[in-house]
Amino acid sequence: MSLRQHNSNGVLSFQLGSTLIEVLVSLLVLSFGMLGMAGVQAVSLRGNQASYFRTIATTLSVDMVERMRANIVGVADGDYDDATGAATANCFTAIGCSSAQMARQDILDWSATAAAALPLGASVVCLDSTPTDGTAAANACDGAGSIYAIKLWWDDDRNGTADQAFRTTFQPL
Repeated sequence: MSLRQHNSNGVLSFQLGSTLIEVLVSLLVLSFGMLGMAGVQAVSLRGNQASYFRTIATTLSVDMVERMRANIVGVADGDYDDATGAATANCFTAIGCSSAQMARQDILDWSATAAAALPLGASVVCLDSTPTDGTAAANACDGAGSIYAIKLWWDDDRNGTADQAFRTTFQPL
């Protein structure tokens, strides 16, 4: 918008500039742009958190497979099949412990790590002919076959239910 006025010499001149409405409209457009950027940032952070939890679940699965490979006698005897963890002091002394005791100690340590590293983290190791099923509440391990399923669940969106799952299998030779 321009405003006509005469300067000191009597010559007609125009004054150019912004009105208050133009400034407010530009601030409004800028505000919507910033809100959009904040929304994109929030989605990005949520995606990064989900990726982090999936990485933790992958690492925990590999950890359990390595524990089982180190105790192959316990694996062959079925000591890891849907076992409840139990502390065994002898496993950390020169006396040592049996393969079954080592399996229960492994499950105890591994489950505690999963529970601490993942929100509402739940885990199970079991023989399972259908390793891709089950939930944190009902792991659906059937004890059949020779393939061990390593299943982890956690609350990815922090809504109070362990609804995200990671499953892998291990078949001893």
